[in-house]
Amino acid sequence: MEATKKGRREAAVLFFLVFLLGGVFGGVGNHLWGARVWGEKPAAPPAKVTRQQIVVESTRELQLTPDQAKQLATILENTHNRWQALYAPLDAQKEQIRQEGRAQVRAMLNQEQLAKFDQNIKQYDEQRKKDAGH
Repeated sequence: MEATKKGRREAAVLFFLVFLLGGVFGGVGNHLWGARVWGEKPAAPPAKVTRQQIVVESTRELQLTPDQAKQLATILENTHNRWQALYAPLDAQKEQIRQEGRAQVRAMLNQEQLAKFDQNIKQYDEQRKKDAGH
């Protein structure tokens, strides 16, 4: 009796895994097939919406009065500032951790490796600044 229950459980788990893997491989295969055969490209990330755009669209869609639009702009600005204040300490901690990790890597490299590492870090930081600006 116990062996039968164990066998059924193993069969159910195996069935589930095969089903799950079929779904995963089917999805990946469909994506690759579409990209190669039909030339489909992944969708571009949505453009970043500014607070000013939100005010303009909200004013139009909700028919806000000029006073309401001004209040909305103030609310959005205050909310943004509060979010920035909330994350500022974390950003500082992330930067400290990043610099400590880089210092540890530098300590293990020879002069030739160090020059290449510093060049790569400079490019990475420039790209990160560009990405943050978008």
